Amino acid sequence: MSNISTDICIVGAGPVGLFAVFEAGLLKMRCHVVDALPAVGGQLSEIYPKKPIYDIPGFPEILAGDLVKNLEQQIAPFHPTFTLGERVEDLEKLEDGSFVVHTVDGTRVACKVVVIAGGLGSFEPRKPAIQNLEKFEKKGVEYMVRDPEHFHNKRVVIAGGGDSALDWTIYLAGLCKELTLVHRGTSFRGAPESAAKVLSMAEEGQIKLILKSNVTEVHGQDELEAVTVMIDNKDPYKIEVDNFIPLFGLVPKLGPIENWGLELDKNAILVNTEDYSTNVPGIYAIGDINTYSGKLKLILCGFHEAALMAQSAYNIIYPDKKFVLKYTTVNGIQELQ
Repeated sequence: MSNISTDICIVGAGPVGLFAVFEAGLLKMRCHVVDALPAVGGQLSEIYPKKPIYDIPGFPEILAGDLVKNLEQQIAPFHPTFTLGERVEDLEKLEDGSFVVHTVDGTRVACKVVVIAGGLGSFEPRKPAIQNLEKFEKKGVEYMVRDPEHFHNKRVVIAGGGDSALDWTIYLAGLCKELTLVHRGTSFRGAPESAAKVLSMAEEGQIKLILKSNVTEVHGQDELEAVTVMIDNKDPYKIEVDNFIPLFGLVPKLGPIENWGLELDKNAILVNTEDYSTNVPGIYAIGDINTYSGKLKLILCGFHEAALMAQSAYNIIYPDKKFVLKYTTVNGIQELQ
């Protein structure tokens, strides 16, 4: 339990939340960042750190994990503070218009502005209906690939037919001792180029591809030892494995944010596109968690939203000062003391 005082509390340490620290720092505003995950980076760190991103300005290609590292380096002069591995639970608005953000572990963050940058909210993996699956979680069953080297020289079965299943099949093929992709259909939902690559790899014997099939059982004592695959509802058979990775996507949930009095549209927060403020004065929402007409769920759009948010938040943090836009090419980066 700890008590923290800052100018802005940013809920969410993904790329947009981190860039919001930079934009706020340029305007001499202090930030404290809270995230339920144990490390910064959001989806980029947790789900696809080794995947390349192609639409970040100035980087023809950059690995998701490297983008996070660059953002950390970029905000370092502003000395942000972090509470990681704690989920935000409650929001208290005080009579003077400021806020206290409470986490489930008792941390209290007093601030004048709250910025919700929680991506799509908290995520839970979409788990297949397989008996005893939970028994082998972290003991052979994984719902995401955090470190590809963990699967080096292992016998792995991936289940799924979307982009994640295809991308990780392609990536892990050269690492695994044996790699099998199980898909319930005959065509894939992912990118056509990735699907063509997987089919080619199967023809060349680099991977095993089992279509019109499902993993129906998991087996083992203390650790996962095998899975049962049923092909086209016919006779099932076992495959000896070290790891089973069902990749059926993640289910986003807003969680406690739903109870903060914010105007919502389905699972997103409605905002004013002038500054990405919500219907509650002093609370902003940026990145994938907000919605408005023409919304694009892209990192670069979240960066733009963070910049405009910071200009507006400045008027709350420094109500008696007049904002004057200063370009970093002229003013440089002045470390926040």
